[in-house]
Amino acid sequence: MDFQELLKSESYDFIRRNERLGDRIMLLGLGGSHAYGTSSEGSDVDFRGITLNLPSDLIGLTEFEQYVDDKTDTVIYSFNKMVKLLLECNPNTCEILGLDDDQYLIKSPLGQELIDNAGIFLSLRAVKSFGRYANDQLRRLQNALARDKLPQADREKHIMNSVKSAIEEFNRRNRGEGLDLSDFRLTIDKSADPDMDAEIFADATLHHYPLRRFSDLAGQIRGVLREYDKLTGRNKKKDDNHLNKHAMHLVRLLLMARDIVEKRRIITHRAEDLPVLLAIRRGDYMLSDGTYSGDFYALVDEYERKLDEAVRRTSLPEEPDMAAVGRFVERINYYAVTGRLGSS
Repeated sequence: MDFQELLKSESYDFIRRNERLGDRIMLLGLGGSHAYGTSSEGSDVDFRGITLNLPSDLIGLTEFEQYVDDKTDTVIYSFNKMVKLLLECNPNTCEILGLDDDQYLIKSPLGQELIDNAGIFLSLRAVKSFGRYANDQLRRLQNALARDKLPQADREKHIMNSVKSAIEEFNRRNRGEGLDLSDFRLTIDKSADPDMDAEIFADATLHHYPLRRFSDLAGQIRGVLREYDKLTGRNKKKDDNHLNKHAMHLVRLLLMARDIVEKRRIITHRAEDLPVLLAIRRGDYMLSDGTYSGDFYALVDEYERKLDEAVRRTSLPEEPDMAAVGRFVERINYYAVTGRLGSS
């Protein structure tokens, strides 16, 4: 597919016409399976990008984090928002700095500077963030497989583990604001519902807790439950394909994390790993009963072991180089306001 020609089409006119985009875009590149090299016929096209903040965002009253176009599945982050995500080594966003040259549709000189300086954002936070996303993929596999294989009470245990993880992630993001739902406890007990042997119950004590913030957590929990319940009345072929994508992304995340730890590089296009990734996506590791072979779990264990070894040997710092990040951000934002580059 000619992505440059696609970008010229009417569907992407918003990129050229929106005052926040256009020539303010630093980077625009492929996302999803086309970025990883694992696309197949009919794969969705995702574009991901970074754009300079407007002067009014930096020294005025406007605010801007990202532009989303649902029709084309395009997401373009403000530079300042992207910096925050890069500092956390967020897997879904830092991968834009690890594309091959021909996978970028727009790359300004400032965008190239950001790519060249990717190393200042990297730290051992990547192990936690990539590992967290990998664990999410593994839980989705376990939950999906458990739905058809385990008694209802045991399936509740899988759901509860996923909800607990969502609460832990919520606490991690909000702890700096003094908001912590550590008293939010989940248990499994006998259900009053005649269709259920057991179900999950929650106990919590809240004092003067922001309602909107609590609503955010409730939304995340609903998302976990929806993800699990998607397999009700499932279309086996469709859902097996979905599960194989989860399995493939689990392995991809572990491989990308190891690259960051060992090579101090973000490598999004997984050219060297395509044989194993595509084999997983094809279903080569899925058994006829819809479960995964021992070879798949042995593969995951081996990649986790290699990542652990890389962490023990790495010189990657525990935290990002905040002084270097600060200087770089000031340089880029000075340009965003004045149109002139400050000192690096």
